[in-house]
Amino acid sequence: MQKFGKIIHCAALPLLALLFALLSSPLMALPVTTVNSDALSEERAKLLSGEVIVTVSALQEGVTSVEGKIYIAAPPKKVWQVITDYNNHKNFVPNVIDSGIISDNGIETVMFEKGKSRMLIFSKEVYIKMKVWGDNLTRLCFQQITGDFKVYHGEWLLVDYPQGAGTFLTYKAEVKPDFYAPAFAVRNVQNRDCPLMMLAMKKQAEFNSEETLSSSRNEGEGGVTKNSAVADNP
Repeated sequence: MQKFGKIIHCAALPLLALLFALLSSPLMALPVTTVNSDALSEERAKLLSGEVIVTVSALQEGVTSVEGKIYIAAPPKKVWQVITDYNNHKNFVPNVIDSGIISDNGIETVMFEKGKSRMLIFSKEVYIKMKVWGDNLTRLCFQQITGDFKVYHGEWLLVDYPQGAGTFLTYKAEVKPDFYAPAFAVRNVQNRDCPLMMLAMKKQAEFNSEETLSSSRNEGEGGVTKNSAVADNP
């Protein structure tokens, strides 16, 4: 029996070696890498062409997951300023009728938003008080403290795109109202409102970025004119 076990062991070693070689081979890994890379390239091409990509899905216990992606022709600094401009969200984000900062300790901000949500033929005002924290210019997390939701949390992700001097912005959230609303209706609302919100962030960030560039150009031109005038009048 011991001899038979040695024979099995010896026979298995070449098979294990062959299996390991196949799994480690670049040829075996290539299809997976290619699919992921192609999918990423296709998604980025859509975003760079101006498309907003939104994915909405149903999770357990009536929670709705929403993910929105957009490309913004502005650096992460400008995009971050717009996302965190809580006092002014009411002025440029659709369906937000009031917003502002309650407290800020430098690490975590507490803010509120009041919005009007339309669901089927009905409309309802919703209120939410959130804590917001994150990593400057790259990731901003948010979670409800009190409000009209049983579940409301998520994050903003910013990815710098140096080739276009812009930013890929991703919004992820999980939501569940604390009032009766059919799950399909909540998904419809997210499908409708998420692109509007993403486009509003894009428009505001690009406007602010262009305004800064214009101001810099004007200051530069003013400096050249002033120096020329000094040179002409010794």
